[in-house]
Amino acid sequence: MSALRTRPPAVAGQFYPGSVRALRAEVEALLAAADGAQGAAPPKALIVPHAGYVYSGPVAAAAYARLRAARGRIERVVLLGPAHYAERPGIAAPSVEAFETPLGPVPLDRDAIAAIAELPEVAIDDAPHAPEHSLEVHLPFLQVALGPFRLVPLAVASASAGAVARVLERLWGGPETLIVVSSDLSHYHGFAEAKRLDALTAEAIERFEGAALSGEVACGYRAIRGLLLEGKARGLTIERLDLRNSGETAGPRHEVVGYGAWALYEQRESGS
Repeated sequence: MSALRTRPPAVAGQFYPGSVRALRAEVEALLAAADGAQGAAPPKALIVPHAGYVYSGPVAAAAYARLRAARGRIERVVLLGPAHYAERPGIAAPSVEAFETPLGPVPLDRDAIAAIAELPEVAIDDAPHAPEHSLEVHLPFLQVALGPFRLVPLAVASASAGAVARVLERLWGGPETLIVVSSDLSHYHGFAEAKRLDALTAEAIERFEGAALSGEVACGYRAIRGLLLEGKARGLTIERLDLRNSGETAGPRHEVVGYGAWALYEQRESGS
């Protein structure tokens, strides 16, 4: 039997601990410290930051703590993030069979990837994924919060909101599918200016106004735009879970990066 073809971790030991014991302990501590809203319905989608855990980990944990009620129910995660290293436009899906972290391999949903591969904006391309941290840093949180699941990792380069929404429409599924969009907010402003910019970005997200977003205020704005477009069409509601910057977590305040976390929920029929 041939070995599983995997993408090895690129930022283990840099953005998050490289050892199994230290990584699991850190993720579990971050989740335990977050408000998990016990008893709340699990979200259909999350918007979560992707910096090193020392900086954005508490904000990310505010989102992943909402998955406690969905453990054993969510079987597939569609994970979209900015392609920082892409050399061509579109949305890149990998050809490998698993993504590796120190906590073990996460199998890819090759059937789901095949279902979107025919879309003109989607390409099978491993190159953007090899060095990319915007997807990788979420995997340990998902592994600890959910247990086993299958992954659809998508690196979004210059794709329109409509293109992203078309991908999401095909992969939407039911309660077995979670959508996660990876994005940090403003970059390298002073503390007060970052707070102002990130507040405006948060308000636009919460009004489902994706057109108001740009790369100046959110590096994952293209994927967020697509999620907001599809989410609005489906009547999702949105909840802000956290909004902070690196000056409030672990860094200096003269030059900060903003982080936000949101949960999006499907409407339930009365009496259901």
